[in-house]
Amino acid sequence: MEVPLPDFYLEGTGGPFQSADCQGRLTVLYFYPKDNTPGCTTEGMDFARLYPEFAAAGCALFGVSRDSLKAHANFKSQLKLPFDLLSDPDEVACTALGVMKLKNMYGKQVRGIERSTFLIDRNGVIVRAWRGVKVAEHANTVLLAAKLFSST
Repeated sequence: MEVPLPDFYLEGTGGPFQSADCQGRLTVLYFYPKDNTPGCTTEGMDFARLYPEFAAAGCALFGVSRDSLKAHANFKSQLKLPFDLLSDPDEVACTALGVMKLKNMYGKQVRGIERSTFLIDRNGVIVRAWRGVKVAEHANTVLLAAKLFSST
């Protein structure tokens, strides 16, 4: 189901970001649990490896988590990520897009980000959503969808 991207404002490693910034360009927002963790590192590196193809398709790419801007800056630098990371410590975008979930960690229930990705078209409409993402091959799947929408 296609729905408009909710309004939100976040600070990012490249400066402020608001959902209205998606107008006029294809955009991928991928939400991940935490900087410097194995799955999130792999996911970031997968998106970084494919970044030139996203850019060639006219698609902007942003990673989003609850980590601080300082943590994001370190993570981005360490992995040499060619795209910006957005900080959502108050869970504004996370709540708007429904990615906060109760998860089991070491036998305890904790509230955290469910790994999710959203493809937003040039009109600011979410045209694809992946929830409960498994990292393996995910970036490739998103790239194929972005290429499909970039040609329309």
